[in-house]
Amino acid sequence: MLMRTDPFREMDRIVQQLSGTTGTWSKPSVMPMDAYREGDAYVIALDLPGVSTEAIDIDVERNMLTVKAERRPAAKADSVQMELSERPLGVFSRQVMLADTLDTERIEADYEAGVLTLRIPIAERAKPRKIAIGSESGHKQISG
Repeated sequence: MLMRTDPFREMDRIVQQLSGTTGTWSKPSVMPMDAYREGDAYVIALDLPGVSTEAIDIDVERNMLTVKAERRPAAKADSVQMELSERPLGVFSRQVMLADTLDTERIEADYEAGVLTLRIPIAERAKPRKIAIGSESGHKQISG
């Protein structure tokens, strides 16, 4: 039900990690993602530790789901001297092409413990349904 849009995105993520570059609005870093089906919904979980909910932007246009987030450096006093900085900063983005069988009008988003979880219900028209056989006159009914 979910389709990858760019097969080379994982390579970009690895190169960014190795080079130590941070994401920008014109070239954001990739955020790690899990996607799975749970009952009558698809679930997408994105790792965004240290990002405030105000810095997360979720959009759906047609069937393209876009999540963007920005992690800025914590404000530090002038007397603080940074010894080590390994936590990635900058802009993170992920785009996922959603199948027509998902109900993009009813997406739910939760953010807890640095994980953004999106639940996308399967559209009613895509769920299996029984078709009743009518009388000898040849009429059939669809029951949902």
